[in-house]
Amino acid sequence: MAAPCMNCATEDGISQDRIHHEVQDYYGRELQKSEDLKTNACITPNKPVPKAVRDALQRVHEEVVSRYYGCGLIIPECLTSCRVLDLGSGSGRDCYVLSQLVGEQGHVTGIDMTEAQVNVAKKHIAYHMEKFGYQKSNVEFLQGYMENLGDVGLSDESYDIVVSNCVINLAPDKRAVLREAYRVLKPGGEMYFSDVYANQRLSEAVRKHSVLWGECLAGALFWRDLYSIAKEVGFSPPCLVTASPITISNEELERITGDCCFVSATFRLFKVPESSRTGPGQVIYNGGIVGHEQELVFDANFTFKEGEVVDVDAEMAAILRSSRFAEMFLIRAGGSDGAAPRGCCHGKVKGFAVA
Repeated sequence: MAAPCMNCATEDGISQDRIHHEVQDYYGRELQKSEDLKTNACITPNKPVPKAVRDALQRVHEEVVSRYYGCGLIIPECLTSCRVLDLGSGSGRDCYVLSQLVGEQGHVTGIDMTEAQVNVAKKHIAYHMEKFGYQKSNVEFLQGYMENLGDVGLSDESYDIVVSNCVINLAPDKRAVLREAYRVLKPGGEMYFSDVYANQRLSEAVRKHSVLWGECLAGALFWRDLYSIAKEVGFSPPCLVTASPITISNEELERITGDCCFVSATFRLFKVPESSRTGPGQVIYNGGIVGHEQELVFDANFTFKEGEVVDVDAEMAAILRSSRFAEMFLIRAGGSDGAAPRGCCHGKVKGFAVA
């Protein structure tokens, strides 16, 4: 597979290299702390957080937290001993949380293109390993581009989970990012990520605005395009987990964005082997996931309660059968293929309902 061209122009005639440099400058120099952000696009919504994650967050170094710019919570369930890759890891906040949840036998890799952010993350490795009581480090931070993970030595099928927190919008070539994520995932692996989406394709004025790029808006993907790109790359159809509207609250930027609506949404995509696609089924959750013993809210359409029989469509049956969740479910053939419909922000966020 050919490597992405870092100096090529996007469809807008802007070079990818220019976008990378402007974003690096914004996050390396312009922003020194979370309060410097000009919109709420890169701010995590205030929603309930599982106790294990809250406890893990409290053990993360103050400087790492102060340089965090995320739009969601990218902490999926069932992480023990997993190998996790964080695309756009920034100062390392999410990596250090994940480090605790995968345990000392797991591993977390963070990659970011901004040297200043990577340096902050690396600076505190020893502090965190001592804080967590680990004999050896289970985290590493690399400087590089998520469009070409091979440049930093990441090999095929080497990770169980790929996460990303409000960063794919900063990449000029979204297809390359998803293609690389798919490549490094093991069969049955998951890409679990929060990002910013638009309810329409963006105007040239928005796409060429440097501050809107830095604030995660100019690179927002039209949400329908996520579905087509995921299918093209080979992923399962996107499963919407959560969605929250974004308010800009900046008159100058609002004039430029016009009537475009933005949303922060978390999706999960799976690398499902063809051998796992055997039709719809019935599943029973055995309650084996720590912190989700009584019910597992898998996405906006499926909540699995311990001991309850649930009919699932062929896609969900294949996902559960091939992924790290397989041991947590009793899965049998049958059921109907008429499970709940899927759709980005379906019935939840104004302007994003599926037609």
